[in-house]
Amino acid sequence: MVFSSLFFVFFFLAVCYGCYFLGRTTKARNIILLVSSLIFYAWGGPALVFLLCLMVFVCWAGAILIDQTCNQKTKGALCAVTCAICIAILVFYKYTGFFLSTAYSIFDVDAAIPSIALPIGISFYTFQLISYVIDVRRGEVEAQEKYWLLLLYASLFHQCIAGPIVRYADVNFDIENRVIKREEVSRGITRFSVGLAKKAILANGCGAIFDKLFNDASGNPLGADGIAGLSSAAILLGCFCYMLQIYLDFSAYSDMAIGMGLMVGFHYKENFNYPYIADSVTDFWRRWHISLSGFFRDYVYIPLGGNRVSIPRHILNMLVVWALTGFWHGANWNFVIWGLYFFVFLVIEKYLIKPKRNPSLAWRIPRILLTMTVVFFSFMIFKFTDMASLGAAVGGIFTSNGKGFGDVHTATVFKNNIFFIVVSILACTPIVPAISRLCERTRMTAKFAAAIGAIIPSLILVISAFALAGDSYNPFLYFQF
Repeated sequence: MVFSSLFFVFFFLAVCYGCYFLGRTTKARNIILLVSSLIFYAWGGPALVFLLCLMVFVCWAGAILIDQTCNQKTKGALCAVTCAICIAILVFYKYTGFFLSTAYSIFDVDAAIPSIALPIGISFYTFQLISYVIDVRRGEVEAQEKYWLLLLYASLFHQCIAGPIVRYADVNFDIENRVIKREEVSRGITRFSVGLAKKAILANGCGAIFDKLFNDASGNPLGADGIAGLSSAAILLGCFCYMLQIYLDFSAYSDMAIGMGLMVGFHYKENFNYPYIADSVTDFWRRWHISLSGFFRDYVYIPLGGNRVSIPRHILNMLVVWALTGFWHGANWNFVIWGLYFFVFLVIEKYLIKPKRNPSLAWRIPRILLTMTVVFFSFMIFKFTDMASLGAAVGGIFTSNGKGFGDVHTATVFKNNIFFIVVSILACTPIVPAISRLCERTRMTAKFAAAIGAIIPSLILVISAFALAGDSYNPFLYFQF
């Protein structure tokens, strides 16, 4: 079950929240949310719920033992063992095939690699549970004595599949003491509606443009040989649309998660801050997937010493963080390369270029263009898991395939979608929120503002429903991680 489906929007969510608001107490509402979340998660495979419950039990028991222990060494040992169990489970499900295929390739072993299904969302809820155990170890939060409430935290269907990575410290008060406010419910509905539209209309549309250029006549993705036959313009346009798609798709999921949380009194932190207006790679990672970069900063980078060490050690710390960041995204070498690609540019910025903060507009525009060029090629690495296909795509941009720059098919695709592409670009910038704030400052009566606030989300929902009507399954890109 995915957020971007008519069944979820008009049945599951409606029934869940209908029952939720019938609940008289926070405890009753928590039970309704927990049951709904487990049903939602079990939709992808009932057996996966037992794995989630097991990992939550390990962290629940481990955190209680840590909280009850006075000896600091024992606390550290319990924390290490608990986190190691979680990481071992994640590694088994996500990386067993990768490790075996790599080993078989190195030692020239001809053997079958077992197929292990990746539990949906395991990368996200594993990090949430690890952050909870470490925070208990640090004394930043108290251990949750009720197992079912910790299970609720880890399994909340708003964000358990693809983030944001919500820390227990951010929602522990909301779990048992939240208050539902009409204004927040209204904002939540609007945020959810906007996210649904970003996914159903913009992200899916950008993905369709990429498919027109990178799929064959049968609808199958082109291999390295097929990509080598594309013009430079086709590769540039397709990969640019993928760059738009991955932001619109992932930020849409975060918008919907934050919106659904607000509807029932949970306050999740922002996960994106318009990363495509970043004027440096450092700035980009302050804006992109904020919950993930914050996790690696607080639980890996700073414990390693951060930047309060010698230059060689600092570079090593950055190398570890970015190798892990890339590897977290997937069990394939292209993701490791993707992380190391950013590592190289971050080191260059830190020790060679040292860009100034708050530059003038005349300097900021070329810096944004340069940063987005770096990001553009990073998402090519991210997209093409096959190194041969990646090489063909990068080489094709510089016309090394001998196909020239443009072709009739690409020109037709571009002309037919130019308005849509412009709208998608604008959706990646803060222009629309700026216009909204400007309207709020005008002399708009309270009744008119309330009417607009009710009409716009409803209109967006209707348009999104039409966009989804012909698609039976619309998975978010980050479901695979």
